[in-house]
Amino acid sequence: MNTGTRVLVTGAGGFIGSHLVEELLKAGYTVRAMVHYNALNHWGWLETLPRQVLENVEVFPADVRDPFVVRKSVRGCHKVFHLAALIPIPYSYVAPSSYVETNVCGTLNILQACLDEGVGHLIHTSTSETYGTAQYTPIDEKHPLAAQSPYAASKIGADKLAESYYLSFGLPVSIIRPFNTFGPRQSARAVIPTIISQIMNGAESVQLGALSPIRDWTYVKDTVGGFAALAASENSLGQVTNIGRGMGVSVGEMANLIVELCGSNAFIQLDPARLRPEKSEVLELICDNRKAHENLGWQPRYSLNKGLEETIEWLRRNPDQYKPAIYNL
Repeated sequence: MNTGTRVLVTGAGGFIGSHLVEELLKAGYTVRAMVHYNALNHWGWLETLPRQVLENVEVFPADVRDPFVVRKSVRGCHKVFHLAALIPIPYSYVAPSSYVETNVCGTLNILQACLDEGVGHLIHTSTSETYGTAQYTPIDEKHPLAAQSPYAASKIGADKLAESYYLSFGLPVSIIRPFNTFGPRQSARAVIPTIISQIMNGAESVQLGALSPIRDWTYVKDTVGGFAALAASENSLGQVTNIGRGMGVSVGEMANLIVELCGSNAFIQLDPARLRPEKSEVLELICDNRKAHENLGWQPRYSLNKGLEETIEWLRRNPDQYKPAIYNL
């Protein structure tokens, strides 16, 4: 059904982006994969895909901050999946300007290029961090937004730009708002691979920041399924759609579960250096996914344990993908 339909994935070298590229290829799309241009000509996680997969991908090195190359990347594509962003929250405290340039200005460049090139559907990636600490749970798409970090502020700005291009210019854009995605290829800066990689490096204690925050952990294959569902439906145009399992688990509970699944005796220890500023910590995020289910027919297929087992096994088989030291930023 999708044979011959050319799509662009920005941020294709990233964690979710690389999984999305694989899924789109399986669905028959012709994929152009924008990766961040760098002096080493490194394609991020796309480098780890089998050669027979990469042979079917048009890799397009670029930078979303440059409007000229962005327009070239969009040209000839019917659908655009915009995932390129700066994500680590701790780094946004020390380099906030970089987040504005990439997440806000970069998104503006994508929006304008899609408008100028007549793209049929743009799927813009948001984040549950834009909600801040839940005022009520589960969190539906009408929940107020709160910028508790420069990262969250930049994503709110990008989301509102996407909304404005739909309302002002009729650009066919959908906003997907994933909750806490985890799985193979995720950066060790994220909490789940941080826990697993510390255990696999033989740590007697797992060093973590705040243990009480509650998150809605969603396996990456389910998140990617949400992208595919949005791309296949016009019901999502001009709207935000949450993607998450709809179950909250605290960081401390997650850490203990991973220790158990890894067969480890490690204990969990608070590392004050890993704490967010007090007013910046988002305390609770639990997804209301009814809209995704009712409008798109999407629902999670992976249990938390199944997703963790696949993630742990991947890290066991790919220990060289992670540095032995776990850095806070």
